[in-house]
Amino acid sequence: MGASRRQVLGGLTGLPLLGVLGAKVARADPLPPPVIENVFISPCGEPFRAAPDAPYPVVNWFNGADTNHDGKLDHEEFTADAERFFNTLDRNKDGFLSGYEIANYEAHIAPEVLGGSLPALYRGGDAYLWKVQMGPAPGPSGDVEPEMPRGPVGPNEGAGGASPYGFFDEPEPVAAADLSFRGYVTKDDFLKLSDIHFRALDKHDRGYLVLAELPLTPMQKSFAHMHRHRGRL
Repeated sequence: MGASRRQVLGGLTGLPLLGVLGAKVARADPLPPPVIENVFISPCGEPFRAAPDAPYPVVNWFNGADTNHDGKLDHEEFTADAERFFNTLDRNKDGFLSGYEIANYEAHIAPEVLGGSLPALYRGGDAYLWKVQMGPAPGPSGDVEPEMPRGPVGPNEGAGGASPYGFFDEPEPVAAADLSFRGYVTKDDFLKLSDIHFRALDKHDRGYLVLAELPLTPMQKSFAHMHRHRGRL
């Protein structure tokens, strides 16, 4: 009985020491600072990403869309940029974006619309949030896309989607072009929304945009604030 009692007491006296050691380990491993993603999502929904210390990637989008490099993004260039991205999303080249293609955009091209980022999302298969929410989307012919497995999304689901990264409060800018609420997006509707976007940005009605006069996205404002106060942190 005496030996057994000593063993029990010895075990109990060791617990505080373990607690102290655990506390030291916890203090030696502080939480990493929050990461601000240097991401811009263009009016038609195309993401542009850059390193945290690089210029905000709205510059990359503007310079790529300004095909004649005159420093002015005119209506024709703006529309051509939207059409180019539509053709990229239209994987089977049938002239419309089905629920399958929209979900592929959400899972693999711009996962920010799901509230995550590329490393945070499942990329070994397809995460079809569109199908989970709306069911399989019929195309113009009435065909229904086959069911696809859903993968997990990032930890910030429902955090505003693409809105913080773009000029417009559109959490899902590609699905926003479904102007008739049919569950798929035609090229005509995609370009109609592009036209609405251009006219909203062309506040002086000049028929072109210049980079310096474009509005700042919420994320761009965060980066500007971070750089201004970097020396104080």
